[in-house]
Amino acid sequence: MEPTVATANKLVFYPLLYVIWSDAVLREQDWKTLQSFIGRAAWLDKESKSDLLKRVNPTHAPDRQEVAHWFRTVKHLVDAGGEYKSLTDLALALAEKQSPPEPTSDTGSEIAKDLQKLEEDLGIVGISAIYRFKEDHPTQTTAYGTETAFSVQGLARFLDGDQAEIIRQVKDLIRTTDFDYVDPGDLTRYREQVLTWCKIVADAGFGKIGYPVAQGGKDDMEAYFSVMETLSYRDLSMVIKFGVQFGLWGMSILSLGTQKHHAKYLPQIGTLELPGCFAMTETNHGSNVRGIETTATYNHAEKTFTIHTPHRLARKEYIGNAALHGRMATVFAKLIIDGTDYGVSAFVVPLRDAEGATLPGIHIEDCGRKMGLNGVDNGLIEFDQVVIPRENMLDRFASVNEQGEFETPIASDNKRFFTMLGTLVGGRIGIPRSAIAASKSGLAIAIRYGDQRRQFGPEGGEEVPILNYRMHQRRLMPLLAKTYAGHFAMQYMTRHFMNRKESEMQELEALAAGLKSYITWNTTATLQECREACGGKGYLSENRIDALKNDTDIYTTFEGDNTVLMQLVAKSRLSAYREQFENMNFFTIVNYVASKTKTSLTEKNPLIVRNTDESHLTDPDFQLNAFEYRANGLVDSAARRMRRLISEGMDPFDAFNVCQHHFVNVGKAFIEKVVLEQFIEAAKTAQKESYGEVLKKLCDLYALHTMEENKGWYLEQGYMEGVKTKAIRKLINQLCWEIRRDAVPLVNAFDIPESCLAAPILTNPTQA
Repeated sequence: MEPTVATANKLVFYPLLYVIWSDAVLREQDWKTLQSFIGRAAWLDKESKSDLLKRVNPTHAPDRQEVAHWFRTVKHLVDAGGEYKSLTDLALALAEKQSPPEPTSDTGSEIAKDLQKLEEDLGIVGISAIYRFKEDHPTQTTAYGTETAFSVQGLARFLDGDQAEIIRQVKDLIRTTDFDYVDPGDLTRYREQVLTWCKIVADAGFGKIGYPVAQGGKDDMEAYFSVMETLSYRDLSMVIKFGVQFGLWGMSILSLGTQKHHAKYLPQIGTLELPGCFAMTETNHGSNVRGIETTATYNHAEKTFTIHTPHRLARKEYIGNAALHGRMATVFAKLIIDGTDYGVSAFVVPLRDAEGATLPGIHIEDCGRKMGLNGVDNGLIEFDQVVIPRENMLDRFASVNEQGEFETPIASDNKRFFTMLGTLVGGRIGIPRSAIAASKSGLAIAIRYGDQRRQFGPEGGEEVPILNYRMHQRRLMPLLAKTYAGHFAMQYMTRHFMNRKESEMQELEALAAGLKSYITWNTTATLQECREACGGKGYLSENRIDALKNDTDIYTTFEGDNTVLMQLVAKSRLSAYREQFENMNFFTIVNYVASKTKTSLTEKNPLIVRNTDESHLTDPDFQLNAFEYRANGLVDSAARRMRRLISEGMDPFDAFNVCQHHFVNVGKAFIEKVVLEQFIEAAKTAQKESYGEVLKKLCDLYALHTMEENKGWYLEQGYMEGVKTKAIRKLINQLCWEIRRDAVPLVNAFDIPESCLAAPILTNPTQA
């Protein structure tokens, strides 16, 4: 039964009036729309129009009791049941409930039509507005949540691989109360606590684990890297001090010294009886090791070296362990014999005596408080004519003989220099593995918090976990995928390093440099996003993300500035590119041209560049081909660009400078390809396991998200068309939605001890 005009005047407007006033503010545009509607509604009499104009006047808002009356009246109707798709449906039903006399059909239809038009003009989505009057409003978003569809323990074992036992031992150690956190604000106490932690780790045998058996170690560098990564779950200052002592200091003796140095120093270094430093960086020369100005002048009569800092800007700067604890240092200096500069060599130089007093000629300043890693005592070291015996030269690659003559088994100065630095590539493995652990910790906090923290929700429904929001998923799920990708890439890098051959060293150094850059950049981005994703709680120090952020910020310039290192990767790719052509005969050139033509015919086929099928986009062959095409295309265009600039008369140094941005992209594209290859391989290995499906989804997300980040290049090259990049974006959103369900189990598979996460928001997430 349709309402009469009289009934409509009283009840028809209740749903609408409540909706427009429920937010307590009526916009001017809405007021004008209502005025216009009331003025032209032929089925409203003059008195009704006047009354309605008062009720919708923005300067005279109704009181709370009246608004509550409207709500109760409408809610009573909704609670009684019935299907309502708009406020108009509710309005007509309310009027009908009054059992009015039968109106004319024309009047009832006119009211319905006018009210529906008013809803549209006010921008009210009727079905959504109706939910305001319901208490239970289930939606796809509210019904979604965490599931455990795979073996978390199985995935944890898969991630640890053959290092599971050593990882377990380290986790058991750092779970103990000996490793309880201390206030990093007390610099003196924090530094001493970090030293104590390193002694506990050394006493457990983990410091010397990578040293030869003859020096008390286990000759297991893979275990050393696993120890360093696992310790990173607890405290990053401890990890860096661990790395300086047992890695940089100890490994420089092992890698650059000979047996006499190993026997003399390594047993004491491995137990932390002999704390030391790695003194390479100078104030004036950071990444440019060749440009360092500290000198080591040979004295023929005494058969000694004099280590000297020629001016203040040649001081060794930012040296870990130097400010307080270091008793000796591996010092990199220019070797001078009879006025001739023989390039950079390494020397063991005493800094302090057994009681900790600074030795004559040694001047040390504390670098002071830093953005992070304040448990590490960084210092500046200046040498004033410090004399050391000839045997203190680390002489694996260069030495001074009894006659005071320079000797080296490597004829080329260039090769000797890079061979010497190449032996220290382990630092570029340890740092990204530590960074991976920091990313895992940040993601574990942010994702678990997002799964518990509820905020907002549908009208008439409960609040929703913030991890259910698509944008929240878009922020965190690709970073989770990229962190998993980095994990598998670093496992590959470590294996490659353990099984290295001399002929592969240049390639290995470039790969380590690139992965270090790629992963530490990702850690910086990941922890920033985790901080924001946790809102104000993420800003509190107690929830650990600030320490993770601040302590890893330096990782992007530790062991070399990332941007410089990516250019090193590009140089390596260009060298390989050049050799490819230098070694080509006529037939291989023909084959090369044919392969390039084949690429154009297949991958740039109109059907391929527009293919949006999910089976195609998630095909590992397509993904690898896309990454390889970009990596090869960039190195090819970089080589052509350099050649053109030089052939036009530009100096090669200037040409390289012009192309620097191009070269960084060359490096990134190559590393992305390597990372994807390893992720695909890992997913393939796990495909029959309970966690195989989710690993494949993570791999797809990593591949497609990386393509999306580089979609401009693919579009420029004609490798994809807009319809395909749009399909990739849509599939990324869907993968983020699907992976969200597994996100908590995925971070739980990192198996980070709760005492290491130690974030109160994981136990009390409702506080905002």
